[in-house]
Amino acid sequence: MKTWMTKNTAVLNRRRVLRGMLAGSAVTVGLPLLDCALSENGNAFAATGASIPPRFATWFWALGLGEGDWVPKTSGTEYELPPQLEPLKPLQKKLNLFSGGQVFLDGQANNTHFTGVQGLMTGKVAGTKDYFGSLDTLVGDVIGGGTRFRSLEVACAGDPKACWSARQDSGIQPAEVSPTALYTRIFGPEFKDPNAAEFTPDPDVMLRKSVLSGITDERQDLMSRLGATDKAKLDNYFTSLRALEQKLEIQLEKPAPLAACKKPGAPRADDRQALTLAKDAMERHNLFASLFANALACGQTRVVNLAITAGMSGLRREGDSTSHHTYTHEEPVDPKLGYQVTCAWFQSLYMQALHDFAMTLDGIQEGDKTLLDRMVVFAFTDHGAPRLHSVRNYPVVTIGNGNGRMKTGMHLARPGDQVTRVGLTVQQAMGVPVSSWGAGTNRVTSPISEVLV
Repeated sequence: MKTWMTKNTAVLNRRRVLRGMLAGSAVTVGLPLLDCALSENGNAFAATGASIPPRFATWFWALGLGEGDWVPKTSGTEYELPPQLEPLKPLQKKLNLFSGGQVFLDGQANNTHFTGVQGLMTGKVAGTKDYFGSLDTLVGDVIGGGTRFRSLEVACAGDPKACWSARQDSGIQPAEVSPTALYTRIFGPEFKDPNAAEFTPDPDVMLRKSVLSGITDERQDLMSRLGATDKAKLDNYFTSLRALEQKLEIQLEKPAPLAACKKPGAPRADDRQALTLAKDAMERHNLFASLFANALACGQTRVVNLAITAGMSGLRREGDSTSHHTYTHEEPVDPKLGYQVTCAWFQSLYMQALHDFAMTLDGIQEGDKTLLDRMVVFAFTDHGAPRLHSVRNYPVVTIGNGNGRMKTGMHLARPGDQVTRVGLTVQQAMGVPVSSWGAGTNRVTSPISEVLV
């Protein structure tokens, strides 16, 4: 404790100097704490002993990977990444590649660009557009408490509906498409630097909270006078108000210090909506990746969801008027290579973006681990083979070990198995108390034990 106090005093002195040098702006800049905020082992907060929390991300790319050529020839840890996944080579020891899994249709039609993700992310296939209770929200309900945002969602190509995060009660959540708007949302006036030496609650927030708290007696009196149906309606309404109260309570409390938190500078303006050039979507992706990394490091959320584009991707190469999605239908398979060459160009570009996303997270140190090490990034797509728009041989990639909860560095080939088994495995790794998941033939009762610690 003596060492910690000495270091802490040094940190406070340094903060005072910077505050003076920056004319009082140090608090809003959000300088990072040193490791003195953590335990000697670097795996817990020194002040409370609480563990550094895990985080979770989903990352969607469109239109699968080329035919069967993407599947490594061997399983286990000693495998070679195929060409389309080559951009992930620097992360191979920190990722798991799952192949062979499929979504079972159970007599339903394959509604391309939807049914496969419906099964993979919600565990069931319905003959309708119903899409509720996605994997990320199940994880978020367990790890996401006490943060300003239960989750954050973005879509790089500019379609706010290109999002696969859906709550059980409200369905698909709209995605943010502007990095500037996301920055303002996260780090605007309501952002409270967890490492600031001083903390002053926002009086407007205090006022709003006092109004909500003041209706307690009236609420109880009203509920006692109503019949069962109206009670149920009002109970749902007041539950939503309670969720708002909890968000306001967070604003009134000084956040716990977070060693890796550093408020970023505002990104360059990028307020265009829909994008068609793949290179533009990749640039926007990297802006979102940086904002997500900072939001996670600063404790604003513990769950993020990123989609490169919608399933029917309209992205195209510069100087080419044909979209990625059109190429999947019209481009022949190269007889020597065994896949569609132009489609593979898009898929390799997406994998490079996934690499960049993961490396951004891996560049933030949190005690004895990086932010990526404390996460699971669940990267998925809407189809297996793009030309066939199939729901078989799904490629799924996870990156990060979830704070030591998953083993990594493996290719796990499970031909013909339910791909929902990957989702169950991730849920259990992230602490979701579930022993089975899915419905019909897609229901699974055992995880992929090789990757669980």
